[in-house]
Amino acid sequence: QVQLVESGGGLVQAGGSLRLSCAASGRTLSEYAMGWFRQAPGKEREFVAGISRSGIMTYYLDSVKGRFTISRDNAKNTVYLQMNSLKPEDTAVYYCACGAYYSNRQSYHYWGQGTQVTVSS
Repeated sequence: QVQLVESGGGLVQAGGSLRLSCAASGRTLSEYAMGWFRQAPGKEREFVAGISRSGIMTYYLDSVKGRFTISRDNAKNTVYLQMNSLKPEDTAVYYCACGAYYSNRQSYHYWGQGTQVTVSS
């Protein structure tokens, strides 16, 4: 079983940037598609971004296209989410997850504990 640990969250002003990291242990990350999800208080969990095993294919939620970039370093067993031009509506707990297919949110089945991102206006 794979264990995932997110880091890099915090408080940032609108327009700012954060880079989230997700370190995996227990299994080789290259075996999985990887994704980032987020959940704001009182809202359902959203599928924000996904990346294929090779890193070639990516998926993005429409509201983050052009602002967020997902990437992975299989040698370091780590996946990243670079978030630029942050907006208050991006405030949420962000979770990384691994699964079978990068663009299918239903295929993600291992989750980290989450990291809080707060964007002030």
